[in-house]
Amino acid sequence: MKIALTGSDGMLGHDIQKVFTDVELINFTLHDFDITDLDRTLSAIKEARPDYLIHPAAYTDVDGCEKDPETAYQVNAIGAKNVATACEEIGCPVLYISTDYVFDGTKEEPYIESDEPNPLNEYGLSKLHGERFVSSLTDSFYIVRTSWLYGKNGRNFVEIISRLLPEKDEIRVVNDQTGSPTYTYDLALKLRELIGKGYGTYHITNSSKCSWYEFALEIAALRQSDTKIIPITSNEYKLPARRPSHSVLANAMLKQAGIKELRNWKEALRGYMGL
Repeated sequence: MKIALTGSDGMLGHDIQKVFTDVELINFTLHDFDITDLDRTLSAIKEARPDYLIHPAAYTDVDGCEKDPETAYQVNAIGAKNVATACEEIGCPVLYISTDYVFDGTKEEPYIESDEPNPLNEYGLSKLHGERFVSSLTDSFYIVRTSWLYGKNGRNFVEIISRLLPEKDEIRVVNDQTGSPTYTYDLALKLRELIGKGYGTYHITNSSKCSWYEFALEIAALRQSDTKIIPITSNEYKLPARRPSHSVLANAMLKQAGIKELRNWKEALRGYMGL
């Protein structure tokens, strides 16, 4: 089996390469072709002729997207449209990585795959447009929504907090946003299991939930740091983009596909730290 991977130099892309060792991987970096250019996207994917294509390449800077919604739309929506168009022309299923930020966070229970999206920010909106392009252009698709990603090969919350711990006496972290931190290696493992299963939309995250404050507390405990972690509200930590207050995803369709849920986020964090 031959699988093409966009964004292979990204955080999730690196872990997909570690996991998908039993297939021929065609790795596309951001420098190989511009996904916002339809002709180049068609040419590259048609030449590769993969059996499946995994598309995590995206503009993921949430606040950057808020400041530059046109670039967010071009990369996350038009880019997905071009990739899906190319895949449909060669009969190749596409797996599109999306986000919990397509939801507004007003639901008290975890979001299931059929819940109606209502993004609060430009990043979530651009990814939702990408979802809709993919699902409208081909019937052979997987849309995978995940959340709060961290991994070995990219800037992420775990590394930011870990770097600040020895530098600061105290760190202020928001305590009114709840989600499921997800280790990119664990996500990659489940993507490998998902390929070949029934098409559709899936939520894939590490199990259980926490706030960013609770996440930071756990990181500090595992780093054996005495730095004080102080809970604050989102209003006290103003950012350009609004975030949903409760974007926990229920992995309902994954279970229905017969795939075991991911390990608890605390266990995954320990694994990431090598503990």
